[in-house]
Amino acid sequence: MIDERRQRGLEKMSEVYGWEFQDGPGDFFGYTADHLFADIWSRPGLDTKERRLLLVGMLAAQGATDVLEIQLGAAHRNGELDDEGLREIVVFLAHYAGWPVAARLNNVVEKILAT
Repeated sequence: MIDERRQRGLEKMSEVYGWEFQDGPGDFFGYTADHLFADIWSRPGLDTKERRLLLVGMLAAQGATDVLEIQLGAAHRNGELDDEGLREIVVFLAHYAGWPVAARLNNVVEKILAT
């Protein structure tokens, strides 16, 4: 039986990523569901799109293109960002995170838009 906090976390994970999450094994999954999603992603003050945009900027600056593909793909599928919005992120971050970062990000965006 899943407790209420874990269930809230799984529901928020499903909302954020756009696919259904089931309970998973281990402490890392537990902290992810219970703390990161049930508590942090669910706090008042910022909506899911605003939190995702903050995360995308941080991931782009770190060069984490694998996770960017997951986050931007989910934002596009969930209707948080349309084609124009995804491409605008690339142009905007090019000026703050650098051209090489934006070039990698652009590859991710165009891959998402091609699917």
